[in-house]
Amino acid sequence: QVQLVESGGGLVQPGGSLRLSCAASGSIFRINAMAWYRQAPGKQRELVADITSGGNTNYADSVKGRFTISRENAKNTVYLQMNDLKPEDTAVYFCNADVTSRINVYSTATAGYWGQGTQVTVSS
Repeated sequence: QVQLVESGGGLVQPGGSLRLSCAASGSIFRINAMAWYRQAPGKQRELVADITSGGNTNYADSVKGRFTISRENAKNTVYLQMNDLKPEDTAVYFCNADVTSRINVYSTATAGYWGQGTQVTVSS
């Protein structure tokens, strides 16, 4: 089993910054892609940004130029640096990771995991 634990959310004024972290632990052979999603009240969960194991990144148009996703493979951790925050960024932010675990000496299995979510509120 794999656990993802997010931290770094909170209340910030418009124009402010926050840095989210998500650390993975448990039965990890290899972490493939990692991503941040968010879900605002009454809306569907949406992709914010993702990053491959090789460091290639992808962003939602709404956050391009303001958010930066990065990862520290040695620590099984992904980050989301959020700058110039806007009220419309208010949401619960979820970490997602595609993780390969070793089943036995001959085989592995890959599955997606979610963190519990961290609240980000942008308000004056």
